[in-house]
Amino acid sequence: MKTDCNLPLYLEDCRQRVESALDQYLPQSQYSPQCLHEAMRYAVLGEGKRIRPMLVYAAGEALGTKDKQLDIPACAVELIHAYSLAHDDLPAMDDDALRRGRPTCHTAFDEATAILAGDALQTLAFHLLAHAPNMQLDAAVRLQMIDELASASGSRGMAGGQALDIDATGREIDLAQLENMHIHKTGALIKASVRLGMLCAKNVDASYFHHLDHYAKCIGLAFQVCDDILDVTGDPNVIGKTQGKDAMANKPTYPALLGLDGARDMAHQLLEDALDNLQSFSQSAEPLRALAYYIVEREY
Repeated sequence: MKTDCNLPLYLEDCRQRVESALDQYLPQSQYSPQCLHEAMRYAVLGEGKRIRPMLVYAAGEALGTKDKQLDIPACAVELIHAYSLAHDDLPAMDDDALRRGRPTCHTAFDEATAILAGDALQTLAFHLLAHAPNMQLDAAVRLQMIDELASASGSRGMAGGQALDIDATGREIDLAQLENMHIHKTGALIKASVRLGMLCAKNVDASYFHHLDHYAKCIGLAFQVCDDILDVTGDPNVIGKTQGKDAMANKPTYPALLGLDGARDMAHQLLEDALDNLQSFSQSAEPLRALAYYIVEREY
């Protein structure tokens, strides 16, 4: 089954929307401290897939929310994602020199600046959710969004998943432990992206929230499975980062545990589960369906 969504056109529209908003809300590099502001913009505005903002837009639109209501939560999740990449690439973490096809933030600037840029991007995400004037939502909903993003980013989400990843390096772990690690490290922010889009909607049946929640869990895990596959099979010129880093670092991955074919089977099963949870949705959920296919079938 394929979808009727013109995905390339949809992705480009979402990318332009979120990048225009990010450019507006990020501090301009001519203002002091100039080096920090330049590093923040470098970390965020380089080439990127923007999958998390796209999921905010697609989830909100599936529930009848449009345009400007979704721009701020879309920016917030991308700022958190960019901060995590700036920190993950540091020598003390994954020690990567290449990200999105160009030098990582600490390579282009220095380690201290990359750390500060990540810190500042994280706080900017929450500032926007709290104060941005063009998000016509009451304080209670804004607080829900802040809580959602904080939970997805902290020790019970992305940061906790990264800690589990560091602890697992060089050790053998089973499939359940690997899933738990990536549900936190990668899946939590993807799930939060869908939830932020959902929170922008009004007067929606609770069953729709339940189905979207499960959809998000499935595609969040599928995203990491496919990332692990691309680390083995991807062309560095296409994926924009160093190939084979996981194997060189002796990290546990889905291909290592299941083999490439087993990992691909798992990704496609997660895709089917995600799509099953969209059966009760109308045509307005076509972007969510198309994004699920894109996450599993992407080449970078």
